[in-house]
Formats: sequence, C-alpha cells, structure tokens
Amino acid sequence: MHSIWRTLTRAQRRDIALVSMAVGVTALSYGAIAVSSGFPLWLPLLMAPLVVAGSAEFLFVGIVGAGGSPVAAVLAGLLVNARHIPFGLALPDVLGRGWRRLLGTHLMNDESVVFALAQSDARRSRAAYWACGLGILVCWPAGALAGAALGTAVRDTDAFGLDAMFPAVLLALVLPALRDRGTLRTALAGAALALAATLVLPPGLPVLLALAALPLAWRAAGRQPAEAPR
Repeated sequence: MHSIWRTLTRAQRRDIALVSMAVGVTALSYGAIAVSSGFPLWLPLLMAPLVVAGSAEFLFVGIVGAGGSPVAAVLAGLLVNARHIPFGLALPDVLGRGWRRLLGTHLMNDESVVFALAQSDARRSRAAYWACGLGILVCWPAGALAGAALGTAVRDTDAFGLDAMFPAVLLALVLPALRDRGTLRTALAGAALALAATLVLPPGLPVLLALAALPLAWRAAGRQPAEAPR
C-alpha cells in the first residue's frame, strides 16, 4: 500500500481520500435507512464489505423494505451492476493476476474505475485503482456501521433527510449520461413504463419492466453516423 500511495501525486491522493470519505457519508444513510426500515443490524454490516456496491445495496434495501420480493431486489441489483462487465474489459492490466485479480474485481466500482482511466500510464492507473478501491472498502462499511447505529438510536431517520440521499445519489450518477438525446429518450420511456407499472405490479418489478425501453437505445445507436476515417 505504501508503494501504491507513493506512486500518486499529492493532488491525486487528496482527491481519492475525499471521494472515499464522500462514499462513507453516503453509506451513513444506507446503514440508517436499512435499520430503520426493519432490517436487522447485521444485514447492512454484512452486505457492505461483501457487496461493496452502493447502488445495488440501496436497491435491495429499498425494494424489500417496501414489501417487494427479495428475488426481484437481487435481480435489480445484478442489472445495476452489469456495468462492471465493460469495466473489467477496460482494465485487464490494472486488476493484476491470481488472487490479486480476484481482490481487484471485488474492489471495482465507479470511482476506482474513473480514477484508473484518468491516469496517463499503466503504473499510475494501477496505483489509483487500488488506492481508491481500498479506500472505499474501508469507508463504505465504516459509514454503514455508523449509519446502522444511528438508525438503531433514532428510529425516524426521515427527520434528518437521509432518505433523500438515495435518489439524489442515483440521480447524480445518471445525469451526465442524459446529455445524450438517445439516452434521455430511453430513460424517459423506461421511467414512464416503471411509473405506470407501479399501479399493478409489486415493488421491484417495475424497475425490471423499464428494461423494455432498451430497444430505443439500440435504435438510436444504430442511427448514429459512423466516424469519418482519418
């Protein structure tokens, strides 16, 4: 870890530390919401280091807490984390080999991938990826623990506005992608389908039904003109 930290500049170390701490703050709301929604204290504490995927964990807690099926919650989490497939294809050299590759895959998240891809050489990419991944591996469970303790002591976490952090975080994640018109149309169509389905389907299933809007994205991608040869 010391060699990884020395490879990065002071500014890079600062940015990674700030992002890791921000993830810990988000985990605070996750732990509080999970416990106040009726889940046992051990569940968010177990899921935090084993899953290390905030959006999937938030979805699971939100869907099951609202009375949805755990199977639907797991499927929704898997669909959200399907973005890790292209992440892994883009970072084969960063993950390492053997047991390091297994651990590196477990540490994969949006933040560590972004930091890795932003570097100018492979050595710095590896250092940034592992530093951010390990930082989040520490801060996410720590924040979940603190949040779970808060949720146990204060049953009405809505009074702190922590419940609003989940949709706010998800909105912040998708906003940059919505600048593309095709993606925006697909997202709006999927949202409309999910909203309409909430009237007749149990919690969790409307999210999966929103995938029916994906052909719009494929159609829009097929209409994009090919890049002119250089």
